[in-house]
Amino acid sequence: MGTLIRTGVMTNYLKVAQQLSFDPKLLLRKLGLSSAMLADPECLIPGSAAVTLLKESARITQCPTFGLRVADLWQLSDLGVVSVLLTHQRTLREAVATLIQYRHLLNEFLVIRMEDVGKKVIVREEFVADETGTSVQSTELVLGSLSRMCSTLLGAAWHPLSVHFTHDAPPDLRLHRRVFVGKLEFASSFNGVICRAADMDFPNPIADPVMARHAQRLLEGLPGAREPSVVLEVRKAIYLLLPVGRATIEQVAQGLGMNVRTLQRQLESAGMVFSDMVNGVRRDLVVHYMENKSHSLGHIAEALGYSAYGSFVRWFEAQFGMTPSQWRSAKSAKGR
Repeated sequence: MGTLIRTGVMTNYLKVAQQLSFDPKLLLRKLGLSSAMLADPECLIPGSAAVTLLKESARITQCPTFGLRVADLWQLSDLGVVSVLLTHQRTLREAVATLIQYRHLLNEFLVIRMEDVGKKVIVREEFVADETGTSVQSTELVLGSLSRMCSTLLGAAWHPLSVHFTHDAPPDLRLHRRVFVGKLEFASSFNGVICRAADMDFPNPIADPVMARHAQRLLEGLPGAREPSVVLEVRKAIYLLLPVGRATIEQVAQGLGMNVRTLQRQLESAGMVFSDMVNGVRRDLVVHYMENKSHSLGHIAEALGYSAYGSFVRWFEAQFGMTPSQWRSAKSAKGR
């Protein structure tokens, strides 16, 4: 069945389709899905099907904000038992850390990283698809849901400094301005939010440690609550660490709580080599970046972890048989 997601984040898909006078039955059938699956927040569906569903729905309805519309209707309770655990964390920082810990129960495609930079906190969030590639719709769905979670827990105290998207801005930003608080930054080097550390540590007035422990016990006893494969976790870590130049096996192993040799053994058992995985993620990301004309080639090189532009050009030429400039020229000529 491949990588799975729990449909809690997709629960409002059918409402959005109805708002746009779109009957998705044929599309759902084509993807092996049904309305009943999407209506059940505990149902597990293939992640690739969810990504394609959002992408195709946006195309058919000609609605570039389809994924964000789904997020706009999202409620914390759509996450089921996980929502109880999140609601009763002492601070937003602890809630995000809990979301990171249990994200595999919700969405095996989801990758979140939280890091302190001086008096600020950067929360990077990506939807790391496989054969379906990246998608504006799925990216805005998960970012919109994260924003809704933060505003639900903090209320008026939630004031992120900025919200970042790697894709270009849509023609109409009214929905983005309603869903997201803070400055909108498009064509950015990452997807996520930057906020004040003080906001992340703001006390949650309704936190109840007893309820949190109860919810945690329930989560640990959920049927099928399996840890994701180490291959998927490594791929997601590489996806986030590349833009900041830290996609080394040492950094990834540390993030996964193991030593380098243990990680190498686990990857070898799965028939994988770390350097090949880094190269594979680079290939996935570079096409996405190259197709976005607002990204300069120098910016793309940095986003892929290259400090020297010449190294990026040599890698690109070895992978695609032409320079980045030639690739873009050929792509433009084909589009005319």
